[in-house]
Amino acid sequence: MSAVHNKTKTTIRTWTHIQLTLFLLTIGLALTIGLGGAFYLFVSLDLPAIGSLKHYQPATASIIYDSAKQPITYVSRENRTLVPLSAMPELLPQAFVAAEDSRFYQHSGVDAWSIIRAFLHNIRAGERGQGGSTITQQVARALLLTPEKTYTRKIKEAILAYRIDTALSKGEILHIYLNQIYLGSSAYGVEAAAQIYFAKRVQDLELAEMALLAGLPQAPSRYSPFRNFKLAKNRQLYVLNRMAEEGYISQAAAQKAYEKTLLWNQGKENPTENNYFIEHVKAYVQNKYGNEALLSGGLRIYTTLDQNMQQAANMAIKRGTAKWVIRQGENAATLPQAALISMEVKTGYVRTMVGGTDFDKSQFNRATQARRQPGSAFKPFIYAAALEKGMTPATMIVDEPIQFRGANPTQYWAPKNYNNKFEGPTSFRDALVHSRNIPTIKILQQIGAASTIELARRLGITSPLVKDLSLALGTSGVSPLEMTRAYAAFANNGLMPQAIFIEKIVDSNGKVLEEQHPTFSEAIDPRVAYQITRLLEGVITDGTARGISSFGAPAAGKTGTTDQNVDAWFVGYTPELTTCVWIGHDQNTSLGGAETGGLAAAPIWLDFMNQAKAVYPRTDGFPVPAGIIMLPMDNATGEPGTKVGGSVTVEAFREDIPPWPQEEPLSEPEASSF
Repeated sequence: MSAVHNKTKTTIRTWTHIQLTLFLLTIGLALTIGLGGAFYLFVSLDLPAIGSLKHYQPATASIIYDSAKQPITYVSRENRTLVPLSAMPELLPQAFVAAEDSRFYQHSGVDAWSIIRAFLHNIRAGERGQGGSTITQQVARALLLTPEKTYTRKIKEAILAYRIDTALSKGEILHIYLNQIYLGSSAYGVEAAAQIYFAKRVQDLELAEMALLAGLPQAPSRYSPFRNFKLAKNRQLYVLNRMAEEGYISQAAAQKAYEKTLLWNQGKENPTENNYFIEHVKAYVQNKYGNEALLSGGLRIYTTLDQNMQQAANMAIKRGTAKWVIRQGENAATLPQAALISMEVKTGYVRTMVGGTDFDKSQFNRATQARRQPGSAFKPFIYAAALEKGMTPATMIVDEPIQFRGANPTQYWAPKNYNNKFEGPTSFRDALVHSRNIPTIKILQQIGAASTIELARRLGITSPLVKDLSLALGTSGVSPLEMTRAYAAFANNGLMPQAIFIEKIVDSNGKVLEEQHPTFSEAIDPRVAYQITRLLEGVITDGTARGISSFGAPAAGKTGTTDQNVDAWFVGYTPELTTCVWIGHDQNTSLGGAETGGLAAAPIWLDFMNQAKAVYPRTDGFPVPAGIIMLPMDNATGEPGTKVGGSVTVEAFREDIPPWPQEEPLSEPEASSF
């Protein structure tokens, strides 16, 4: 009886323990669920919405292209080019999945086994080292959370990853991940990484290259092939083996890819020779669309830059300034600056622009921003205005000493020719071809500075111009871009082209924001334009630029040299291309004795234009417009010529303004206020 009683008591005690244990477990589970739910709700209140991921539009680099539609630079805060998953090789996402998240297609955004493994590792290590994050969690962290390593952040990351996996397809998640992830060397996303590491589009990557990229996410700097090739290869081997284990490739393919020689992108830095052009384009886009659009809007900016011609321009300037150093010898203390800009006559497309001798030392663009005295390179505008007023190439002007009373009654201005000589009666043609100052001043005095300024404005000269006789000597500062555009009108039968640096800008969605087409303004009569061209051809054949007469193709142009040889210019053109060269010191100091436009600037023009012949082959010459007659003229007398040769050349005259009978030579003007 006692044994039965004791057995009953033991049974009751056992059930009581079981009930108590179950009760406590129930309470514990309820508390865990309650506290966990409360914590989940608390954490969830602070979670960002994931709706934006459905329309993923990351900050992407703007790309500037040359005239051949080849990228010349990327502009961005984050160098990223968005590409759809469909444009990527099939093995590329597989490589990343194998290396980063092999159960990506099985889990729902969070891989419990990976989290437990990482948790145990961290406990053993005594610190938070492994994360155990899935690809989906990495997307949540990169786009919706901060990267600090805390358990609270990990919980948020897991919740968001689950929500993302529910809202998006696996393909959409991979699309975001492969475009968002940082892969070192300033590359965000696989397209930028392919360009930076291999100079390839992502669609052209081979297995060996894909595996190397897939090994970078864990530690982009540590595994960068540019910094530690051995570690990068080890990581590449790991990825290839994982791909084989997951069945994406065979073990033989993995081994073959590992042994393949990788060809790296050797030109990681953009060539500085394009930088003046690039900065000009960037400034335009920033001013019109804003800095944010340029840095993160993914714009596609198609420019008119010809990189071969740009390289030729830079080399011509380097050779030209080096020759200056040789000429100056021990006096060459400081290398001068130089600028070159070249524009297509028939389109206005600026094909090359160099704003200085060294962009790294000075970003000031002397082709567009500098205002330098053009000297005699301004004279064609005066002569064009005179032709409009009825003068002809045969008009005679007396080249003789003159002086003008200054503001102070005791002061006089006595201008001189460059060689300090006076030639007496001089034809209009020779006065320009040989750049005679005195005849030019007399012409300006007769037609008036106002008419010359008005014509210069029509030719696109926007800089302030002095309204006095010193205008004849080119004393008002202008930019090389202005001079190029103005001379292009002479080459283009009086039509001034609008300078075009950008053909088209497209946004990240493919919408064309703007498109620039060749536009022209009727600046001067085509007959006057041709008359100036004919005269400027003479500058090259037997005038101040005869040193470049070896060019061997139809060309016209004008030299320019300022007082004390501070500035040297040559602006010349063919029927296809107008090119302006300037050389001088930023400090407005002399280039040295005899450093004229014909010696310092014209040879740079010749060097560049000889290389440009490969792009613009020789043509038959400048077309003669209607209303022009070609007549032989004796340049020494302005009289009709008989046999071409010596002082007799064939010049262009307007049919409505016959050159003969000859006008009386313009005598010395009466003294007037200067």
